[in-house]
Amino acid sequence: MRYVLIYTLFLAASAGADTLIHAGRLVDVAAGKILSEQTIRIQDDRIVAVESGFVTDATAAVIDLSEATVMPGFMDMHVHLLQELNPPASYAEGFYMNSADVALRATVYARRTLEAGFTTVRDLGVRDIEAGFALRDAINQGIVVGPRIFAAGKSIATTGGHADPTNGLREDLRGDPGPKEGVINGPDEAFKAVRQRYKDGSDVIKLTVTGGVLSLAKSGDNPQFTDEELEAIMAAARDYNFVVAVHAHGAEGMKRAIRAGVHSVEHGTYMDAEAMTLMKERGTWYVPTISAGKWVADLSEQEGKLPDVVRPKAAAVGPQIQQTFAQAWQRGVPIAFGTDAGVSPHGANGREFVFMVEAGMPVMEALRAATVNAATLLRVEDELGQLRAGYVADIVAVRGDPFADVAVLESPDFVMKDGAVIVGGEVSNP
Repeated sequence: MRYVLIYTLFLAASAGADTLIHAGRLVDVAAGKILSEQTIRIQDDRIVAVESGFVTDATAAVIDLSEATVMPGFMDMHVHLLQELNPPASYAEGFYMNSADVALRATVYARRTLEAGFTTVRDLGVRDIEAGFALRDAINQGIVVGPRIFAAGKSIATTGGHADPTNGLREDLRGDPGPKEGVINGPDEAFKAVRQRYKDGSDVIKLTVTGGVLSLAKSGDNPQFTDEELEAIMAAARDYNFVVAVHAHGAEGMKRAIRAGVHSVEHGTYMDAEAMTLMKERGTWYVPTISAGKWVADLSEQEGKLPDVVRPKAAAVGPQIQQTFAQAWQRGVPIAFGTDAGVSPHGANGREFVFMVEAGMPVMEALRAATVNAATLLRVEDELGQLRAGYVADIVAVRGDPFADVAVLESPDFVMKDGAVIVGGEVSNP
């Protein structure tokens, strides 16, 4: 089968007409089954039917994926599209890059992400909220090519915490950032910070409830929110119907957050048995980001790549994440796919599948984590994450068999988003 690049102009020209995809192997992620010789019928941006056999229709265009494995578009629940770690330069970029510079560079990262098969992402924290929301909106308007973005805007931290934007600055530049800038102390400021995110236009809320690896602060895992602050955050989030994600490496901070009712724990590096039990009981999703852990661990071994305060944290945290993931999977913790791309390179998101399978997760379950599980976490499971009638036509295909070699998921041969072909696909027109 030959693959050629077909851009969105094809479907724009044939708006209103059906497009048929002949799928040699279709992965039903909800049922955990592989179906042979299926036809996906698409009209505009939606799947209108999935039919057995290779259906023909004189009025429909056909995309021949009869030799491919066809899956729903992948969903990455933890990215940072406005940045890509390139130390040591990236630590100084905020001082000389304007919002327009950040936004233009992000368009490249967004395209790479989509071309890697990730049609939906959750962008969990930016410093430049104007650029972040502009990117999301430009993609939604069809001006920029990229994945569908659920954006957090500025993460919420406590003073000196992992997402305090003034950490490491000299004293006269630090100031005292507050809820508007995403730094809170106490329940009242917690409410204000959530309401500010609503005002800004955030789709989801991100908290940094423990120390972090790349911030210019000593601890990578200490708890940084009180129970009262977390309860206030969640009360406000419920008022505004926000999904709440928490960055957490240390067990105590994540357990406080889980008890408060957060929806997902990101990284989870030092998650203990009690935290895993709490997550199972409360249905809290775990988003592991093994890719970022491996990336920073590699950087920590190179002289001059990371600041002195960061390097030991990266060396300790990085190698642990995959091991924690393996334990969480074995214990039945709910898992959704996430990479922390922006720490690791954009466009290499599919490598996470390999790391998950290395740690013992079956390929089908890894695909579920990146489709139906991610859609459920985002509360869009009725529209995204499956190949079935009524769902958005987000589709990925590979020539090889991912169940024999999961690494083929790193480089899809075909990507469709919203019914528009982005990568690949030999088309026969009616």
